[in-house]
Amino acid sequence: MQTILGANGIIATELARSLRTYTNEIRLVSRHPKKVNDTDELFTADLLDREQVSRAIEGSQVVYLVAGLRYDYKVWQREWPLLIDNVIDGCKKAGARLVFFSNVYSLGKVDGWMKETSPMAPCSKKGEVRKAIEERILREISQGSLQAVIARAPDFYGPHALLSVANLMVFDNLKNDKKPQWLVDATTKHSMIYTPDAGKATALLGNTPGAFNRIWNLPTHRDAPTGAAFIQQAAKAMGRPDKFMVLPTWMLYMAALFIPSLRGALEMLYQSKYDYLFDSSDFEKTFGFAPTTYEEGIRQTAASFKEQRPA
Repeated sequence: MQTILGANGIIATELARSLRTYTNEIRLVSRHPKKVNDTDELFTADLLDREQVSRAIEGSQVVYLVAGLRYDYKVWQREWPLLIDNVIDGCKKAGARLVFFSNVYSLGKVDGWMKETSPMAPCSKKGEVRKAIEERILREISQGSLQAVIARAPDFYGPHALLSVANLMVFDNLKNDKKPQWLVDATTKHSMIYTPDAGKATALLGNTPGAFNRIWNLPTHRDAPTGAAFIQQAAKAMGRPDKFMVLPTWMLYMAALFIPSLRGALEMLYQSKYDYLFDSSDFEKTFGFAPTTYEEGIRQTAASFKEQRPA
């Protein structure tokens, strides 16, 4: 049995699809899980409840933690330590290996390329929480009490990735004949992982025993585009004008006064202000994995939006 904690999100969905290469015994766990494959087993659980998590993990050989929490630092600070403790405890009881799908918040602002060896130096409150989670897992690994892997990914885009910032600000606006938008600076380069690649790579790690007990950067094409270049390619693929709007920092701070949900994103604007470059060369060489090009990924993402009716 291979179990996905945090079902229904785009990464969980792509992962469930990719796991069919390795097994038909896939368990999807969340408060309201939905099948991806016909053979999926659904398990309803609250990941903040230790007993429910333990029962959800029971009988699993590999557990994938791809859950997300509300984008609020106070929620993260309160709930992530509890959630990760529940999952680690459940994996230990079941003798299961853990694959933790993570991001790059723990690294903070990196000058140059973000690598597996880049030091954790968060410059945000959410980054501090993320660092604590990753260090917790690494301690368990070093003590020999847990087999685990931390799979890091940058921002993402791809078909049906409804909560991706790139999808929301670019493809969704283009679909609805609105001007696409970009945060802070459209001249900086910004690495993004294509969500089907993320799912395939995470499944591959979970089914490669020799890949455990370390950090991996998931496969992301090295030719990181600027915001302007990404929008131009997306507009061309959607058959729309490529004129766009850059949302400056001051405007976002003003908007946050009236949109509480935006406030949690303000501390992460450094990722848009400077080049955001993600190096997955180690993964690519080790597994012979060629990341999807931005041209192809944008084409596929645009096609998925064309299939949808305008809002």
